Amino acid sequence: MDNLSTIILAGSLIVIMLGMGLTLQSTDFKRIFRYPKAIFIGLTNQLILLPLVGFGITLLFPMQPEIAIGVIILAACPGGPTSNLISHLAKADLALSVTLTAFSSLITILTIPFIVNFGLEYFLGVGQVVELNVLSTIVQIFVIVVIPIIIGMLVRSYKPSFANNMAKPVRIASGAVLALIIIGLVIKERANFVSYFEQAGIAALALNVVTMVLGYFSAKLFGLGKAAARSIAIESGIQNGTLAITIAVVLLHNASFAIVPAVYSLLMFVTGGVLIYFFNREAK
Repeated sequence: MDNLSTIILAGSLIVIMLGMGLTLQSTDFKRIFRYPKAIFIGLTNQLILLPLVGFGITLLFPMQPEIAIGVIILAACPGGPTSNLISHLAKADLALSVTLTAFSSLITILTIPFIVNFGLEYFLGVGQVVELNVLSTIVQIFVIVVIPIIIGMLVRSYKPSFANNMAKPVRIASGAVLALIIIGLVIKERANFVSYFEQAGIAALALNVVTMVLGYFSAKLFGLGKAAARSIAIESGIQNGTLAITIAVVLLHNASFAIVPAVYSLLMFVTGGVLIYFFNREAK
């Protein structure tokens, strides 16, 4: 993508994370002391099991290196505002969902560079590897993820009515921008898109479904209630596709790495809709 597209993509992620910040309060970060077991199980699924499942999928299914790296990048980016919306509609524990999203967004600033570098080295080889500079990547992700969240939280703290009024328009704008980004990626990679889509679709769906199932049953195994188990399932299986696309395009300058996150960003609404349907039936 050209420089203008890169700037637009980074800007859109800033807007999305700002919108997420508008929904957060300082109390969301205090819940880790009130519900440590649920938070620990959720973060273990997001930060440890998710990358392991992603790597396993790249070994299990035949795929080109660009697709495999896309899976690794996506698996390094848990959480996102969409998971909070799906948790709300699925009658899950929304407070737990928001808390997990907030913590994973902060922690992955440190984990993303190492996970992505591992994928680049493993699938491209030492001679071809395009490494992420760890310190530079941490700073860039901090600027486009954490600072907008902090600004959003400050706005909510001092202007709660404004934050409540802006949350919905920001979500709508974010969805529209994401759709344009995906269309742009399809046009950019149109020569390879069909072959990429066949591999990316299977990998993205497998990552989504397997991590949701693991999240739900790991929560039940440790005695959490149904609402908490639903949240952990959703937080484990719904990834921050926009962040993954941004890493691929803005930090790695390779649109082909963004195919899996782009395909995933479409599929997650289908699987999320299925979860909402079944969890609502279960609640009734």
